[in-house]
Amino acid sequence: MSEVPTAAISRLVTYLRILEELETREIVRTSSTDLAERAGVSAFQVRKDLAYFGRFGTRGLGYSVAILKRELMRVLGLNQTWNVVIVGVGRLGQAIANYPGASDYQFQYVGLFDVSPELVGRRVRDLTVRHIAELKDFVRENKVDMGFLAVPPERAQDAAQAMVTAGVRGILNFAPVVIGPRPLEGRSESRSADGNVLQDSGDDWRGVIVENVDFLAGMKRLAFYTLNPHLKDSPVPEDPA
Repeated sequence: MSEVPTAAISRLVTYLRILEELETREIVRTSSTDLAERAGVSAFQVRKDLAYFGRFGTRGLGYSVAILKRELMRVLGLNQTWNVVIVGVGRLGQAIANYPGASDYQFQYVGLFDVSPELVGRRVRDLTVRHIAELKDFVRENKVDMGFLAVPPERAQDAAQAMVTAGVRGILNFAPVVIGPRPLEGRSESRSADGNVLQDSGDDWRGVIVENVDFLAGMKRLAFYTLNPHLKDSPVPEDPA
């Protein structure tokens, strides 16, 4: 598979949503032109995005809605169960935990974590909120694929580091800050009691995928483009061929 642009993945998610809507309306076939009109892109862009992953249509007949939906679910990894922990169970974390659509796409919440004495021990969506100090043991004893981070910005880096150290390899970050590896400062080398060199936090982060969901940044972009609608990206033009 050639390198796939991040924007193409985002568009696949949009195509999948459109296919689900078509399926609920009992529409069995669609086309690149129809998908393009509904997604706000060009038909050429639809065909190009899908071509990264194979050939799904039939010339002159378009796409089977059911088959294309199934294939996009496979490509996006939504045909398997993903076990998720939520770190930060304040109002935002609880809203995420109670969102009804996650289970439709095989996202299963298996653990909730916080540091607040007022929240630890409470029941949210049939799960007991645990202290984040228990996260490492929990991940070791349970299959955890990803974590959602919903803590205040000043706590985000420490919470993210706790997730990565525990073995969580994918983080959906709702905090409006950049998270990532932080080198140990003030010392060039640290050793354990048995003399082994300790890894810094950067080693823990190798292979960790972070996706950021920044509502405030989105609001700022919306304000700018509302004032300057002519600067908003226009659809990709049709391929002259």
